[in-house]
Amino acid sequence: MAPAPNAAATHAPRRIVAASGLVAGLLLLMAGGAGHAQSLMVIPVNVQLPTGQKATTLTVTNHGTADTAIQIRAYAWNQQTGTDELADSDAVLVSPPLASIAAGATQVVRLILRQTPQGREATYRILVDQIPPPAEPGVVHIVLRMSIPIFAQPAVRTAAHIKFHIERTGESAVLVATNDGGHHEVVRDAVLLTSDGRKLTTVSNASPYVLAGSTRRWPITAQGALPQSGETLRLTAHADSGVIEQQVPVVSLR
Repeated sequence: MAPAPNAAATHAPRRIVAASGLVAGLLLLMAGGAGHAQSLMVIPVNVQLPTGQKATTLTVTNHGTADTAIQIRAYAWNQQTGTDELADSDAVLVSPPLASIAAGATQVVRLILRQTPQGREATYRILVDQIPPPAEPGVVHIVLRMSIPIFAQPAVRTAAHIKFHIERTGESAVLVATNDGGHHEVVRDAVLLTSDGRKLTTVSNASPYVLAGSTRRWPITAQGALPQSGETLRLTAHADSGVIEQQVPVVSLR
């Protein structure tokens, strides 16, 4: 996992907006397994709260040779503008919010959901920030931030339902996914095939999540001409629910 050359903020902003991530260059999106950030490891990196479960834990391990301090904060996660956003929320309680971890030691962080989601899946993110040590002359400290998604399920069974289209504006185009279902979907490896046989792809480092009741936009990278309004492209992609194959129309925005 790449380090982020910035310090953990003492006070959280009311809203965090990011380009190609949750905070450009800082938030690292992880889909599964164990996340390694320099000498820190967090398990799990994808938290699932099934129906009826309102508490779980994260385990943060310091594999370094020096003590380190961390700050843990919870945010509501949405895609109201077509990209990932975090907003202040007290829906998830974090205990402890601050911790010092000795070299080779482990800290267990407890997460508690205040209320069961209603109607559709609720989504949050936990930010684990390494707190920089005191400043030293001539020394630059690199601190780390990890972003852990939380998916909390409502009492009713939900599923994702996604439709795609392409929006063309001037000399740029984006693939748009609208999820009017009650569950998130993960969309990876999207490829668009044009009528003349060319393959277009989306930017490779973008978040793959399409949250429930949300719209997600991915810039399209193209070698040569972009598709024109009125064209229809064939989309193939991989999702948690299986392979996606759709005919995708191109619309022009002026």
